[in-house]
Amino acid sequence: MADFSSIHPLWLALAIFFARIVDVSLGTFRAIMAFRGQRAIATVIGFVEVLIWITAVSSVIANVDRWYLAVAYAAGFAAGNNIGIWLEARVAIGSELVRAISLRPQGQLRDALRAAGWQAWSVPGVGAELCPVDIVLVVEPRRRVRSLLAAINEIDPDAVYTTSDIRSIHNFDNGDAARANEFGWLRRGLRK
Repeated sequence: MADFSSIHPLWLALAIFFARIVDVSLGTFRAIMAFRGQRAIATVIGFVEVLIWITAVSSVIANVDRWYLAVAYAAGFAAGNNIGIWLEARVAIGSELVRAISLRPQGQLRDALRAAGWQAWSVPGVGAELCPVDIVLVVEPRRRVRSLLAAINEIDPDAVYTTSDIRSIHNFDNGDAARANEFGWLRRGLRK
Protein backbone atom coordinates (compact mmCIF):
# COMPACT_ATOMS: atom_id res chain seq x y z
CA MET A 1 0.00 0.00 0.00
CA ALA A 2 1.02 3.61 -0.37
CA ASP A 3 3.08 5.30 2.35
CA PHE A 4 1.09 8.16 3.86
CA SER A 5 3.56 8.94 6.68
CA SER A 6 4.86 12.07 4.93
CA ILE A 7 1.40 13.68 4.76
CA HIS A 8 0.64 16.35 7.36
CA PRO A 9 -1.25 14.71 10.28
CA LEU A 10 -4.30 16.96 9.87
CA TRP A 11 -4.63 16.13 6.17
CA LEU A 12 -4.16 12.44 6.86
CA ALA A 13 -6.89 12.51 9.55
CA LEU A 14 -9.26 14.32 7.17
CA ALA A 15 -8.44 11.88 4.36
CA ILE A 16 -9.18 8.91 6.64
CA PHE A 17 -12.40 10.55 7.86
CA PHE A 18 -13.69 11.19 4.32
CA ALA A 19 -12.49 7.79 3.05
CA ARG A 20 -14.54 6.12 5.82
CA ILE A 21 -17.58 8.25 4.98
CA VAL A 22 -17.36 7.12 1.37
CA ASP A 23 -16.65 3.47 2.12
CA VAL A 24 -19.32 3.09 4.82
CA SER A 25 -21.88 4.98 2.72
CA LEU A 26 -21.11 2.61 -0.14
CA GLY A 27 -21.38 -0.35 2.25
CA THR A 28 -24.80 0.74 3.47
CA PHE A 29 -25.96 1.31 -0.08
CA ARG A 30 -24.46 -2.03 -1.18
CA ALA A 31 -26.27 -3.95 1.56
CA ILE A 32 -29.60 -2.41 0.58
CA MET A 33 -28.97 -3.15 -3.10
CA ALA A 34 -28.12 -6.78 -2.24
CA PHE A 35 -31.31 -7.05 -0.17
CA ARG A 36 -33.32 -5.75 -3.13
CA GLY A 37 -31.77 -8.32 -5.46
CA GLN A 38 -29.50 -5.89 -7.36
CA ARG A 39 -26.48 -8.26 -7.42
CA ALA A 40 -24.47 -6.57 -10.16
CA ILE A 41 -24.69 -3.14 -8.54
CA ALA A 42 -23.87 -4.62 -5.11
CA THR A 43 -20.82 -6.41 -6.54
CA VAL A 44 -19.32 -3.30 -8.12
CA ILE A 45 -20.02 -1.18 -5.05
CA GLY A 46 -18.45 -3.86 -2.81
CA PHE A 47 -15.25 -3.88 -4.87
CA VAL A 48 -14.81 -0.10 -4.59
CA GLU A 49 -15.83 -0.13 -0.93
CA VAL A 50 -13.15 -2.66 0.03
CA LEU A 51 -10.41 -0.82 -1.87
CA ILE A 52 -11.20 2.36 0.05
CA TRP A 53 -11.47 0.47 3.36
CA ILE A 54 -8.07 -1.22 2.92
CA THR A 55 -6.44 2.14 2.25
CA ALA A 56 -8.07 3.80 5.28
CA VAL A 57 -7.47 0.99 7.76
CA SER A 58 -3.85 0.49 6.66
CA SER A 59 -3.21 4.20 7.24
CA VAL A 60 -4.54 3.93 10.79
CA ILE A 61 -2.65 0.71 11.58
CA ALA A 62 0.61 2.02 10.10
CA ASN A 63 0.29 5.06 12.39
CA VAL A 64 -1.21 3.41 15.44
CA ASP A 65 0.64 5.83 17.75
CA ARG A 66 -1.48 8.71 16.36
CA TRP A 67 -4.73 8.36 18.34
CA TYR A 68 -6.48 11.07 16.34
CA LEU A 69 -6.35 8.87 13.22
CA ALA A 70 -8.39 6.22 15.05
CA VAL A 71 -10.87 8.92 16.09
CA ALA A 72 -11.10 10.15 12.47
CA TYR A 73 -11.64 6.54 11.37
CA ALA A 74 -14.48 6.00 13.88
CA ALA A 75 -16.08 9.38 13.15
CA GLY A 76 -16.03 8.65 9.42
CA PHE A 77 -17.72 5.31 10.11
CA ALA A 78 -20.49 6.97 12.12
CA ALA A 79 -21.08 9.71 9.55
CA GLY A 80 -20.93 7.22 6.68
CA ASN A 81 -23.86 5.21 8.07
CA ASN A 82 -26.14 8.24 8.06
CA ILE A 83 -25.00 9.41 4.64
CA GLY A 84 -25.45 5.92 3.17
CA ILE A 85 -29.02 5.69 4.42
CA TRP A 86 -29.74 9.21 3.13
CA LEU A 87 -28.21 8.37 -0.26
CA GLU A 88 -30.27 5.20 -0.63
CA ALA A 89 -33.47 7.08 0.24
CA ARG A 90 -32.69 9.71 -2.42
CA VAL A 91 -31.99 7.16 -5.14
CA ALA A 92 -35.15 5.23 -4.12
CA ILE A 93 -34.55 2.12 -6.20
CA GLY A 94 -37.24 -0.51 -6.12
CA SER A 95 -40.96 -0.73 -5.57
CA GLU A 96 -43.23 -0.83 -2.54
CA LEU A 97 -46.59 -2.33 -1.81
CA VAL A 98 -48.98 0.07 -0.10
CA ARG A 99 -51.90 -1.52 1.76
CA ALA A 100 -54.66 0.83 2.85
CA ILE A 101 -57.60 -0.29 4.98
CA SER A 102 -60.66 1.88 4.52
CA LEU A 103 -63.95 1.88 6.42
CA ARG A 104 -65.65 3.72 3.57
CA PRO A 105 -68.15 1.98 1.32
CA GLN A 106 -66.79 -0.81 -0.85
CA GLY A 107 -64.41 0.42 -3.54
CA GLN A 108 -64.63 4.14 -2.77
CA LEU A 109 -60.94 4.61 -1.94
CA ARG A 110 -59.88 2.29 -4.78
CA ASP A 111 -62.05 4.13 -7.30
CA ALA A 112 -60.85 7.56 -6.16
CA LEU A 113 -57.20 6.45 -6.42
CA ARG A 114 -57.81 5.06 -9.91
CA ALA A 115 -59.48 8.31 -10.95
CA ALA A 116 -56.34 10.11 -9.73
CA GLY A 117 -54.14 7.89 -11.92
CA TRP A 118 -52.99 5.20 -9.45
CA GLN A 119 -53.45 1.55 -10.30
CA ALA A 120 -55.25 0.23 -7.24
CA TRP A 121 -56.78 -3.13 -6.46
CA SER A 122 -59.06 -3.92 -3.57
CA VAL A 123 -60.37 -6.91 -1.67
CA PRO A 124 -63.17 -6.94 0.87
CA GLY A 125 -62.25 -7.60 4.46
CA VAL A 126 -63.62 -7.66 7.97
CA GLY A 127 -62.30 -5.23 10.54
CA ALA A 128 -62.69 -4.87 14.29
CA GLU A 129 -66.15 -5.69 15.64
CA LEU A 130 -66.89 -7.47 12.34
CA CYS A 131 -67.38 -4.23 10.39
CA PRO A 132 -66.72 -4.45 6.65
CA VAL A 133 -63.52 -2.86 5.37
CA ASP A 134 -61.97 -2.39 1.96
CA ILE A 135 -58.31 -3.41 1.66
CA VAL A 136 -56.72 -1.41 -1.16
CA LEU A 137 -53.40 -2.55 -2.66
CA VAL A 138 -51.12 -0.40 -4.82
CA VAL A 139 -47.64 -1.29 -6.17
CA GLU A 140 -45.54 1.78 -6.96
CA PRO A 141 -41.90 2.76 -7.42
CA ARG A 142 -40.50 3.96 -4.08
CA ARG A 143 -39.98 7.49 -5.37
CA ARG A 144 -43.78 7.85 -5.86
CA VAL A 145 -44.94 6.32 -2.56
CA ARG A 146 -44.91 9.62 -0.65
CA SER A 147 -47.30 11.12 -3.25
CA LEU A 148 -49.52 8.04 -3.04
CA LEU A 149 -49.73 8.27 0.75
CA ALA A 150 -50.65 11.95 0.48
CA ALA A 151 -53.42 11.02 -1.97
CA ILE A 152 -54.73 8.34 0.39
CA ASN A 153 -54.74 10.82 3.29
CA GLU A 154 -56.57 13.38 1.19
CA ILE A 155 -59.20 10.93 -0.07
CA ASP A 156 -59.71 9.00 3.19
CA PRO A 157 -58.05 10.60 6.24
CA ASP A 158 -59.23 7.71 8.43
CA ALA A 159 -57.59 5.01 6.31
CA VAL A 160 -54.91 2.92 7.96
CA TYR A 161 -52.01 2.06 5.67
CA THR A 162 -48.73 0.19 5.67
CA THR A 163 -45.89 -0.02 3.18
CA SER A 164 -43.57 -2.94 2.39
CA ASP A 165 -40.50 -3.20 0.20
CA ILE A 166 -40.92 -5.51 -2.76
CA ARG A 167 -37.90 -7.57 -3.68
CA SER A 168 -39.25 -8.75 -7.02
CA ILE A 169 -42.38 -8.37 -9.11
CA HIS A 170 -43.83 -11.22 -11.15
CA ASN A 171 -46.42 -10.86 -13.91
CA PHE A 172 -46.94 -7.18 -13.16
CA ASP A 173 -47.88 -4.63 -15.77
CA ASN A 174 -49.27 -1.39 -14.47
CA GLY A 175 -49.73 0.01 -17.95
CA ASP A 176 -46.31 1.64 -17.89
CA ALA A 177 -43.54 -0.95 -17.75
CA ALA A 178 -40.88 1.77 -17.48
CA ARG A 179 -42.36 2.93 -14.15
CA ALA A 180 -42.11 -0.58 -12.73
CA ASN A 181 -38.40 -0.62 -13.55
CA GLU A 182 -37.74 3.11 -13.36
CA PHE A 183 -33.99 3.18 -13.91
CA GLY A 184 -33.90 0.59 -16.69
CA TRP A 185 -31.79 -1.71 -14.48
CA LEU A 186 -32.63 -5.36 -14.80
CA ARG A 187 -34.62 -6.52 -11.82
CA ARG A 188 -34.62 -10.22 -11.14
CA GLY A 189 -38.11 -11.61 -11.37
CA LEU A 190 -39.63 -8.67 -13.27
CA ARG A 191 -41.71 -10.07 -16.09
CA LYS A 192 -44.41 -8.73 -18.32
